[in-house]
Amino acid sequence: MRFLSIYKTAERWPPTEEDIAKMGKLIDEGMKAGWLLSVEGCLPSVTGARVRHSKGNLTVKDGPFTESKEVVGGFALLQAGSKAEAIELTKKFLLAADDGECELRQLHEAGPMETLA
Repeated sequence: MRFLSIYKTAERWPPTEEDIAKMGKLIDEGMKAGWLLSVEGCLPSVTGARVRHSKGNLTVKDGPFTESKEVVGGFALLQAGSKAEAIELTKKFLLAADDGECELRQLHEAGPMETLA
């Protein structure tokens, strides 16, 4: 099963050398072990935008998102045998990343017929 772990935190940029080293070690370990499929960090929200669709109206708000206490700081795509295992892997990320939270979501796995449609 694949899971998306979305990391949310107070915005801190740039990461410290210590943060980079801790995360780099975990990423290397996870990739070699096969449980980490992909990982990316986000640039500061000042470079982003929020696009919203509500009641037929589309709006765009450029960053930074100062009204938010937390922003998406990055994500990890995990391979795990169960939700419980994915939670344990996500805990490893939080310990390496420091303060914040992860929203963990299992991804839909399309069957052979679904991919043809």
